[in-house]
Amino acid sequence: MAEKTNLYTPALAQAFHHANEFLGNLDTDPVDVNLNYEQMKALWDWNLPVNGKPAAEVIDELNASARPGLVHNQSGRFFSFVIGGSHPSAIAADWLTSAWDQNAGLYVATPASGIVEEIAGKWLKQIFQIPEYASFSFVTGCQMANFTCLISARNHIFNQAGWDIEKNGFYGAPKMRIITGDYKHSTITKALRMLGFGSNHAIQIPSDALGKINAELVIAEFKRDPDIPTILILQAGEVNTGAYDDFTSLIPVAHQHNAWVHVDGAFGLWAKASKKYQHLVNGAEEADSWSCDGHKWLNVPYDSGYAFVRHPDAHFMAISQGAAYLLEDDKARDQMNWTPELSRRARGFPTFAAIKELGTTGIEDLVDRSCMHCAEIIDGIKEHPLVEVIAYPIINQGLVQFHHPTQGDHEVRNGEFTEHVIAAINASGEAFFQPTIFKGRRCMRVSVSGWRTNAEDVKRTIAAIHAAIEKTKLIG
Repeated sequence: MAEKTNLYTPALAQAFHHANEFLGNLDTDPVDVNLNYEQMKALWDWNLPVNGKPAAEVIDELNASARPGLVHNQSGRFFSFVIGGSHPSAIAADWLTSAWDQNAGLYVATPASGIVEEIAGKWLKQIFQIPEYASFSFVTGCQMANFTCLISARNHIFNQAGWDIEKNGFYGAPKMRIITGDYKHSTITKALRMLGFGSNHAIQIPSDALGKINAELVIAEFKRDPDIPTILILQAGEVNTGAYDDFTSLIPVAHQHNAWVHVDGAFGLWAKASKKYQHLVNGAEEADSWSCDGHKWLNVPYDSGYAFVRHPDAHFMAISQGAAYLLEDDKARDQMNWTPELSRRARGFPTFAAIKELGTTGIEDLVDRSCMHCAEIIDGIKEHPLVEVIAYPIINQGLVQFHHPTQGDHEVRNGEFTEHVIAAINASGEAFFQPTIFKGRRCMRVSVSGWRTNAEDVKRTIAAIHAAIEKTKLIG
């Protein structure tokens, strides 16, 4: 009897080959893309195919067209956004997730996917010191994690006020107050829009020089109108500076007024994993909900985010769904009742694998190393006469501005010079940064989140920054 051919082998073998080649060259390939938009478009066949071709050939064509347009965020010299690489076990688990192709909406449809989410969810709550009884969701990222937490808050707060928002909607609903800092992440604003509150509804409290919300003004706002239903949104790790809000002062005050406190901890919540940095998150465990990303500091593949809610009833009422063909298990957890999507990827497997590979000691080391390397990069350039440190790293984020060599007191020219220096760094291929605007100033953010970053990467990056400054000085 002839051996049965595995139809998947040729395409998977090619994918394996191309993936290993890509990952194996991260230390030598340029970090940034060196083609412009038109050049990248020209690499692709834009004609709708009439006849198909073998899967392995499709993979070869896909790799040839895509590779030149891929930023190497897996590299140890990628410092542009809060983006990590992916640990080996997490990549492999994600490949298996695609091969298994499970729809992780119902337990009965994929029992293993449901069980692994229960395990990984429990582990994450232990790492973040979140109450064991809190509910959780595996979502695409902090955009949907913030949405999930805030829709749970909306349910809870309106329910306390005697209004069934799930049945009655907003028409006739009592007024609700939302308090945020003026330097909240954009995903908070979008979540509020998606929830029907509108972007202008939030009361934005001024922040200090590092983006930390002014606690006295928050307390004053509660005293100004002590009885209105309220959601207070705080940050664990401002995206530019890594600053943390004052949880120990603000959360008890908010709870005295029956307010819901949400902590946006996209990357900063991982400080809980480090004995050296966990003091920054002290008091955050008393909040009502928390959001965090896996594809940032845990370094699992995109997309991976987590939502946690202290009040499971509110979470369930806000998210759960049912239909005659959706047969629920009477013991196990049906993921669709805790997650905005019904049909969804089985996201628990890569998180499970990464935590298994690292353990709590490995996660702590990852956090500590990232923070150390960020400080080392800033320390390596701060003595240069054209460098101003805007925010020295609290954790793994730092801000600098490069001053124009002849007009260093001119903010606009400094901003322009900073962008030119960044462009020169990126063009060198040695490292990758992006500009940001913080408190009205054009800066370069140094964001260290990748597990591969090491002392050699830091040394190469510092040299590349110095070289870029000197090259840009000559241009003016």
